[in-house]
Formats: sequence, C-alpha cells, structure tokens
Amino acid sequence: MNKKSKLEDIFSCKCCGHCCHGTSTVSLSEEEQRRIASFLGISLDDFLDKYCIIKDKRVEMKIVNKHCIFYNEENGLCKIHPVKPDACRQWPLHPSILYDRGAWEAIRRDCPGFSKTVTYKDVCRVIRNIINDIRIRK
Repeated sequence: MNKKSKLEDIFSCKCCGHCCHGTSTVSLSEEEQRRIASFLGISLDDFLDKYCIIKDKRVEMKIVNKHCIFYNEENGLCKIHPVKPDACRQWPLHPSILYDRGAWEAIRRDCPGFSKTVTYKDVCRVIRNIINDIRIRK
C-alpha cells in the first residue's frame, strides 16, 4: 500500500473558486485586516466599511453574488491572493478535519482538487506533517 504523506500526493488546487462561494466568509484577525487594507492601499477604516461585515464580534469579508467579495468572477482567482487570510490559505486542509471525519467527507465532496484515491488517513497524515513542519520552523 502506498502511503500518501505529502500535499502533492493528495491535493492539487484546480483554481475553481468553489471554496470562495457560500453565505459566509472567514473571520479576519486584526493583523489580517491591516494586511489586506495595506495591500489594497486604503485605510483600515475604509477597508472595513467597503469590504467587511461585522457578525457578532467577528469581522468577515462581505458576500457579493453568493461569493467572497474578493473572488474574481472573470478568472476564478482571489483578488487578494498574496495577502489572503490564513483560513483561506489552509483550505481545504483545515485542521478540524483531524477531529471530524464528517468535516473531511463534506470538504471532499465540495472540492475537486483531492486525488480520487486519497483516504481519510492520508489526509490526516498530511495535515499532521504540515503542522509539524510549521512547529519546526518556529
């Protein structure tokens, strides 16, 4: 049996933008808010007014036409890719998969980038490897 242990063994992004669609987006940390505002060349207040919505105590990017405000409908890519939020960078290999096989099944059904032969164990192994690599670099 061939154990898949690297990202490229299990996933290849198809740049379909499906992960950018929905009724909500990710929460933004204060650092992410500043980083995106700076990338756009606008003040933090202007960024919050024009591109964000506050839900409870969370700041999220607005939804436009059933997708994230930064989703480019023409090419299917993120308009703020170099500074996109950490949760977007993690997707679809979100650590919650490690604790919830149902989350993995839902994400797999939704995302065409996963290898057809990948298993839940393979995905968990890769996520753990990524987490360990991040810890080692810190």
